[in-house]
Amino acid sequence: DGTPIDNTVEDSWHRIAGALASVEASPEAWEPKFFDALSDFKFLPAGRITAGAGTERSVTLFNCFVMGTIPDSMGGIFEMLKEAALTMQQGGGIGYDFTTIRPKGAKVKGVAADASGPLSFMDVWDAMCRTIMSAGSRRGAMMATMRCDHPDILDFITAKRDPARLRMFNVSVLVTDAFMDAVKSNDSWCLVFEGEVFKTMKAVDLWDQIMSSTFEFAEPGVIFIDRINKANNLSYCETIAATNPCGEQPLPPYGACLLGSVNMARLVSKPFAKGAKLDEAAMADLVATAVRMMDNVVDASRFPLEAQRLEAKAKRRIGLGVTGLADALLMVGLRYGSEEAAVQTETWMHQIARAAYLASVDLAKEKGAFPLFDAGGYLASGAMQDMDADVRDLIAEHGIRNALLTSIAPTGTISLYAGNVSSGIEPVFAYAYTRKVLQKDGSRTEEEVIDYAVQMWRDKMGDAELPNYFVNAQTLAPLEHVRMQAAAQKWVDSSISKTINCPEDISFEAFKDVYMAAWDQGCKGCTTYRPNAVTGSVLSVSSESENTPEIDMGADVVYINEPLSRPEALEGQTYKVKWPDSAHAIYITVNDLLLNGHRRPFEV
Repeated sequence: DGTPIDNTVEDSWHRIAGALASVEASPEAWEPKFFDALSDFKFLPAGRITAGAGTERSVTLFNCFVMGTIPDSMGGIFEMLKEAALTMQQGGGIGYDFTTIRPKGAKVKGVAADASGPLSFMDVWDAMCRTIMSAGSRRGAMMATMRCDHPDILDFITAKRDPARLRMFNVSVLVTDAFMDAVKSNDSWCLVFEGEVFKTMKAVDLWDQIMSSTFEFAEPGVIFIDRINKANNLSYCETIAATNPCGEQPLPPYGACLLGSVNMARLVSKPFAKGAKLDEAAMADLVATAVRMMDNVVDASRFPLEAQRLEAKAKRRIGLGVTGLADALLMVGLRYGSEEAAVQTETWMHQIARAAYLASVDLAKEKGAFPLFDAGGYLASGAMQDMDADVRDLIAEHGIRNALLTSIAPTGTISLYAGNVSSGIEPVFAYAYTRKVLQKDGSRTEEEVIDYAVQMWRDKMGDAELPNYFVNAQTLAPLEHVRMQAAAQKWVDSSISKTINCPEDISFEAFKDVYMAAWDQGCKGCTTYRPNAVTGSVLSVSSESENTPEIDMGADVVYINEPLSRPEALEGQTYKVKWPDSAHAIYITVNDLLLNGHRRPFEV
């Protein structure tokens, strides 16, 4: 009803700790430990956990889901649309692979009609997402993927060049090893569906189309899907074809995205002093507690669909990551993007992975391994080949509670919540900037935001000039971003959400080199952002000061407790969807309401 549950942040920590401890055999023993992990923002559960745990609201504690495989039939497609709507209604973002839908113009024997193709159905999903967003308290988020050998891949690549189309989707191309080999060797590439070749073209021409759209329009992203499946700890029992909307969680059908982050900026002892270092023992203890808390989410959470519950409990995958990495590097005197910083990042991520896997083995001893655990298949996976021998031996002997354990999310909101630490493994965007905050009455206030590490430096050093190792996203070379992502990826069994900032004046050839470097250095995906007249800039440094970029950020959601009255007339759009199995087209209309000067989806 809008009544606040928490009056202080400590209230929030108590609420979350109590909810996650409630599934333990001895809740009273674990609640104080969970509270301690949360206190001082040392461990940051993802937004759905923070917002929903202990509230008794009918919401999921999982941020996102990859939905079921879309059948190539009209009934199956719209059943998937229904499942997507039910999932988003409970606050979950969704990812879908549209590769399974037959291409536009495909014939079906005995039916005098052509298929409308996957893009037409993506338009329907997009309309659904806008409608669900208007009914809830969280903006809808979706990811669409398509394999690089689907006959409609060129339309998929260019779809978002239309500024009014697919606004609720992030889109990414599933790039295979064979395709990258063909690009490098300048070979031909076939676009196929169910064994039928629809078109043959040069692989490099398709690659250039992907790069051109990304260069000019910031999409699609690139996902190296074969690399993901080969490395997957569960390659013996699942195949991945999609990710969550931000890309850090490649998931199988009905897979759930369970996220939390260790705040590395809170773990540095003697920051900015001689002998500054990360407290490795404290980090290992924090990781162990975080793993237990996240494992408990699997049992404490509701699920929009039964298939999602069964999938989560069969594998118990979690995604423990980090935030504040760039701030921690600054505190120990390292320049983000340098070789030294990359080596240190890899070392820290190895320590986190080791601690997480050991904690999960301990949980397996206490509570049992995840139900689909198979020692031979698990230890044969690509990601496990680099794991420490003693950890592998313990897994072979005792099993492991969680199939996958590490993932690095963007952490934008929770990083701001924790004192504006640098988000995820991203560099500091800017040392200080102004956020324009939209209030409920329509007015705007301006709030100055200073990076956590910079504020700490000022508190200790006063007005002393910042050392030259203080770099930010404006001054880093794109290949330095790639270096940091690759360094972290080696010890992340899932994936990483990271944006590689490129200058507006980067050449197209240099831009393509960024993606090839990501491939060559072992990344599982690559996403870039180049501000230009088409895309604009999500965050930008103002002309008045290099240190005060301005962004717009909405404040609290204005909840609507009673249905809005329907005017006599509404404006909207009608989508025509054809399917070979049906003699008739389906027309789907979405009508909008003009509210406070903005159009909002009102009815379907």
